Amino acid sequence: MIVCVAVVGHQNNPLYIQSFTEADDALKLHHMVHCSLDVVDERVNNPKKSGPTLNETFLGLLYPTENYKVYGYLTNTKVKFIVVTTDLDVRDADVRNFFRRFHAAYVDAVSNPFHVPGKKITSRAFAERVSTIVKSFGLSSAG
Repeated sequence: MIVCVAVVGHQNNPLYIQSFTEADDALKLHHMVHCSLDVVDERVNNPKKSGPTLNETFLGLLYPTENYKVYGYLTNTKVKFIVVTTDLDVRDADVRNFFRRFHAAYVDAVSNPFHVPGKKITSRAFAERVSTIVKSFGLSSAG
């Protein structure tokens, strides 16, 4: 089950963070997202160390914790997508598919002529679409 998704700008500024758990966990999840940015930067700046190739956008498992796994995705414009999941046996193919759908929703949101590039994403349509994608991820990985 996905418990948190985040979109982080190319200057490591948060553009969108949504938690899907109780309020007490939200701060902890936001901290995990922030900490994962160091791992993203390390993989992007040192691609020869067991990292993805330069044209690969899926960064894979950034780091596991006792209760969570954190995955990352990097767009061509250096915007980072982070997802935190409680499923400890998630297939990479499911996570890649989630990130593809999430990226499509992000592109639609920032293509809105009223969106200011580099500012937080406040679109309700984007939030609803993200919730739908997250719910469908939970259903597809359970089946």
